[in-house]
Amino acid sequence: MRGYIKQRSKRKGSYSIVISLGRDPETKKKRQHWETIRGTKKDAEKRLSELLHQQDVGLFVRPGKLTVAKLLGQWLQDYALSNVRSRTYDRYAEIIRRHLIPALGALPLKSLQPHHIQSYYGKALQSGRYDGKGGLSERTVHHHHRVLFSALKYAVKHNILARNVAEAVDPPRPGFKEMATTDAEGLFKLLEAVRGTQYYTIFYTAAYSGLRRSEILALRWQHVDLELCTLAVVDSLHQLHNGEFDIRPPKSKRGKRLVALSPSLAILLREHKAEQEALRNQLGLSPLQQNDLVFSQPDGSFIRPDSVTSKFRKVAKSVGLENLRFHDLRHTHATLMLQQGVHPKIVSERLGHSSIALTLDTYSHVLPGLQEAAAKAFDENLAATRLAQQALVSAD
Repeated sequence: MRGYIKQRSKRKGSYSIVISLGRDPETKKKRQHWETIRGTKKDAEKRLSELLHQQDVGLFVRPGKLTVAKLLGQWLQDYALSNVRSRTYDRYAEIIRRHLIPALGALPLKSLQPHHIQSYYGKALQSGRYDGKGGLSERTVHHHHRVLFSALKYAVKHNILARNVAEAVDPPRPGFKEMATTDAEGLFKLLEAVRGTQYYTIFYTAAYSGLRRSEILALRWQHVDLELCTLAVVDSLHQLHNGEFDIRPPKSKRGKRLVALSPSLAILLREHKAEQEALRNQLGLSPLQQNDLVFSQPDGSFIRPDSVTSKFRKVAKSVGLENLRFHDLRHTHATLMLQQGVHPKIVSERLGHSSIALTLDTYSHVLPGLQEAAAKAFDENLAATRLAQQALVSAD
C-alpha cells in the first residue's frame, strides 16, 4: 500500500496521513512520511492524493524539522544578502524579526498552511503595529507577503518544500494613496521658515529640482556644473540600521540623469559653495575638493537622512503643512511643472522615472485640469486662425 489515512485516537477533525517512501538504501528499513491534517476526512483524502501525485511526478520533498523562522533566516543569509541592496536587506530583516517570526516562526515548515498566513494578515491589519498602537496598513502587510512569498519560493526552488503555500493566500491590496503637495505660496512659507539654517539649501534643492533625499545627500561638487547650470545624479545615500552609510547608484538606468538647474537654484548653490569654503577655512580644514559632498556636516561627513526628515517635519508643522513629507517636495516640483505646461516627458526625465507612463500614473490628479486648459487653448487657437482667414477674404 502506497499510503493510507487513519483517524487520530477517535478525535474528530484530526487525521494522520501515512505514505510509504520505500526502504532506506543503507539500513534496508521501511521509511514512511506522516502528516497530521486538521479537518474532515475529505480534506485528508485530498492531501493524500496530492502527496501520491507528487511522488509520481518526482516532486515530493520530505520536510525535515526546519521551522519557518529557520527558513526565513536561511533565505536572508543565502539569497537576500547577495541579491538585494543593503537598505532593502535591512527592511526585509526588520519585517522578519519584528513581524513574521513572532507570528509564524515557531511553526514547523511542513505544517505551514495557507490559513496560518491568511490569519496572520488579518491580525496584522487589526493590531500589527510594533508599538501596539493599532494595525498595519494594507501596503505594509502586502510587503510582508512579498517577503514570505519569496522565502517560500526559495524553499521550493531548493527542494526544501514541494509547494509555495503563500500562492493560495489573498494578501491585502494596497489602496490608492493620493500624494500630498503644496502650492507656490505654501512652498515659499516653508522655505522662509528654514532660511538661515543648513537645511535651507537642501529643502530648496529638493523643491526646485525634484531630487530624492537620498540623491541630494549623495551629491558631490564634481557632479554639479555651476557654469552650465546642471547637476548629474549618479549616486544615492542611505543609512542602515547599524548606523553605517550606504552609497549606491540609482536602481534604474534612468535614475542616472542630468538635471537642468533653474537660475535661482544655480545662484543659491554658488553661494552655498562659497560659504562652505569659508567655513572650512575658519575650521582649519583642507580646501574644498571636487569629491567633497555638496551637503555635509562642517567636517565634511555625511548628514544623517533622518535628521533632514525630522527637521522638515517640524518646520512643515510650524507653517500649517503638517501632512507634508520631505518626499512631497519632489511631488510638488512635478505637479507645479505640469501645471505650468511642461511636457510630461521632460518631467519624467527630471524625476528619473523608468517611463513616462509612471509619471502620468503618479500625477494623474493634475491631468484633468491640464486637459481642460488644452481643450480651451485648442479651441481659441483655431478660432483665431479662422478669424484671420476671414479677414483676409474680406480684404480681397
